Amino acid sequence: MADQELQPAGTDDNSTDAIIDRVLSRAGTAVAEGGTARTDYDGDQFEREERAALRRIDNLSTELDDITEVEYRQLRLEKVVLVGQFARGRAEDAEVGLRELAALAETAGSQVLDGLLQRRPHPDPATYIGKGKAEELKEIVAAVGADTVIVNDDLAPSQRRALEDVVKVKVVDRTALILDIFAQHAKSKEGKAQVELAQLEYLLPRLRGWGDSMSRQAGGQVGGAASGMGSRGPGETKIELDRRRIHTRMAQLRRQIKAMAPARDVRRDRRLALPNVAIVGYTNAGKSSILNRVTGAGVLVENALFATLDPTVRRASTPDGREFTVSDTVGFVRNLPHQLVAAFASTLEEVAHADLMLHVVDASHPDPEGQIAAVREVLADVPGADQVNEVIVLNKADVADPETLMRLRARRETTIEVSALTGEGIDALMTLIAEQLPRPDVRVDVVLPYTRGDLVNEVHLHGEVLEEDHTHDGTHVVALVNESLAVRVKSASLTA
Repeated sequence: MADQELQPAGTDDNSTDAIIDRVLSRAGTAVAEGGTARTDYDGDQFEREERAALRRIDNLSTELDDITEVEYRQLRLEKVVLVGQFARGRAEDAEVGLRELAALAETAGSQVLDGLLQRRPHPDPATYIGKGKAEELKEIVAAVGADTVIVNDDLAPSQRRALEDVVKVKVVDRTALILDIFAQHAKSKEGKAQVELAQLEYLLPRLRGWGDSMSRQAGGQVGGAASGMGSRGPGETKIELDRRRIHTRMAQLRRQIKAMAPARDVRRDRRLALPNVAIVGYTNAGKSSILNRVTGAGVLVENALFATLDPTVRRASTPDGREFTVSDTVGFVRNLPHQLVAAFASTLEEVAHADLMLHVVDASHPDPEGQIAAVREVLADVPGADQVNEVIVLNKADVADPETLMRLRARRETTIEVSALTGEGIDALMTLIAEQLPRPDVRVDVVLPYTRGDLVNEVHLHGEVLEEDHTHDGTHVVALVNESLAVRVKSASLTA
């Protein structure tokens, strides 16, 4: 056990026990001591209090008058042991993956007690880690008093059942853990429906029967003559009934999500008059902090994974006065469950409709290149996202390693270094956004009646005014605007 077997002098720092010790020290995890650093741009953060508020659960007595929130919260915290495995590559990569798993577990509200890391060429088809390691894991779980094991991989239903039979506690894989976090953080009606759909898709092949208790009435005389009257029925087992109910609920959720599409399209069409900037990136890279710096939106900022789930759209202005919208999207992670990618397809469409993509990267992370690759892997499944102009924003540059920054700076993409916490580089980022956003290219030379001051205002907000003067008939404007505004301006001018 990593927390009981201290490393002797001279032990390899890349040994599995040394890695577990560093992971358990919480170094580099999302839930860091001291809370989350915030700035004046982050607003009042009322949602933080709501998320941190005590959540009551059914069938748990709270009759004691002197029970405190801290004591009550400890009753609900799951105590977990982490399990990781790597076949090839560097031990440092395995450590990064296990640290991320610890951060995910803590974000979900669990307490990480211990861990087990194994190097083997292929996962064991029966118990994932093999019979010997499963017995060792059982001893660790019993020694530390854990009630859950979290595996840093996707487990087959048979592997999870076999491992549970050995360790005698609940076993959760990486996908189930991420789905649990999403279920906790979803706020909007569409977000909740998307998460529930992903959860049901994950659950469907993992329904587990428990012998005769899952049986319903048998059809015909399956049970023999002794079964007698009352034993004949539809022959549907409880597990089949559960599957049918899940399929029915999934169909309902898909219809609900599809029915929400028209309203989402209408909102998007209303924003088409303005250029759009989409913020994407790995979870906890600082996307919401960048949004707050650029727009003053005051959305939730938290040093935790998947703090932002529902997309947020706010307005901002370039230094030269042009307005644009900024969309904050859900964060990505390595091996993001395909159920979530499919369920959130409608949300990810926002990226494909953007004029500019700000790819926020945590430059202080041990493996920023791996995070960039993980984000692009998800975006590859979004039609049209690869056609959007991309700028890599190296956030947390104030605490990043200089060699890492130099390496990232050498990439072929346009990069810029910023710090959402200190404000360093934000002005340069706004200037870069102004340069990268498409400029209106339709020239109009019209006289707008004085009754159409709204159109004159739109030309100033969304276009570039080259010349303006006031005549007897109206306001003479020479400007560059986008195509849709040009049509309306010319129509108003002709009917004047």
